[in-house]
Amino acid sequence: MDLKMQGRVAVITGPAKGMGAAITRAFAAEGVDLALFGRDTDAIAPVAEEARAMGRRVEVVRCDVTDAAAVEREVGIVAATFGRIDILVNVAGGTGPIGKTGAETSPEEFDEIVSLNMGGSFHMIRAVAPVMQRQRYGKIVNVGGTFGMRGKAGRLAYSSSKWGLRGLTKSFALELGGDNINVNCVAPGMVDGPRFRTKVVPEMARRLGISEDEAAQRHADDYALKRVSTDEDIASATLFLASDLARQITGVDIPVDGGWAAL
Repeated sequence: MDLKMQGRVAVITGPAKGMGAAITRAFAAEGVDLALFGRDTDAIAPVAEEARAMGRRVEVVRCDVTDAAAVEREVGIVAATFGRIDILVNVAGGTGPIGKTGAETSPEEFDEIVSLNMGGSFHMIRAVAPVMQRQRYGKIVNVGGTFGMRGKAGRLAYSSSKWGLRGLTKSFALELGGDNINVNCVAPGMVDGPRFRTKVVPEMARRLGISEDEAAQRHADDYALKRVSTDEDIASATLFLASDLARQITGVDIPVDGGWAAL
């Protein structure tokens, strides 16, 4: 399907692997030129080359999204280089402590994940918004998580950061809507990939004394559609929200989880 995104310019954070890489490939396939932000530019290089092979213009930008001054500087350079920024996708994030109660989570652990998952998106939007306001056009998509919609024991810091990202999304949607800028949030559930296969599934298998295949199926059985999401599922939802097909959608959280958080 032609989403009529050819020639648009997108800034994507966290593009090196997993859903970030899938989103980058999906945007490149739709004809979008790219500025790829991350701390490890060597890790970004392979996906950048894939996008270039599709005929896209790609700039790889070394930037720590938790550093507000660095974000503002690099966004300014990207805007000058490309002449515009049409799309921002905030993928960069972390998991925080796993299996710790709130009382067991240290202030440092809490601050670190909130600074990355919320603060990083805040800095990026704050820097990109003036460019989009001058254009009177923009699409911003934040990648949240379903633990920010239902909560999760043992993941307090992560869950809190994703709940906060929802509030950030809705507030910016209200503030920027008059400038023809849409701000939305995609909330992945469990996503099939290396972490799921090498950490989540084996841990459940050990805990319950079952095979890894049985553990993977138990996860799938939690969802209405009886399957675990893929990186490409997240990329498709992100593409939709970044396209003009979603011109009248703003301030929403869309769970992409096979039917778990909303059911």
